[in-house]
Amino acid sequence: MSRRCELSGKAVLVGNLVSHSNHKTKCRFMPNLVNVTLQSEALGRSVRLRITAHALRSVEHRGGLDAFLAKASETELSIRVRRLKREIGEKLAA
Repeated sequence: MSRRCELSGKAVLVGNLVSHSNHKTKCRFMPNLVNVTLQSEALGRSVRLRITAHALRSVEHRGGLDAFLAKASETELSIRVRRLKREIGEKLAA
């Protein structure tokens, strides 16, 4: 399983930890991924996702998973969430 957020696309960053004496040590900065279950009102079911805490706050701010996916661009979503977005769009159109 990759260390990438399914909604925002945030992934592992690589950089240096720099000490006071300017000694550099290679480091990996991991995203704060959490396993959550979100409710889709349009589909009437729950969806399990692995997203960052930042993306979870954005979902709550926009008013739920359906509203978040309506505004989200396809490029940063995972393949699984793209399918979910299409399902929600079809359900709302019908």
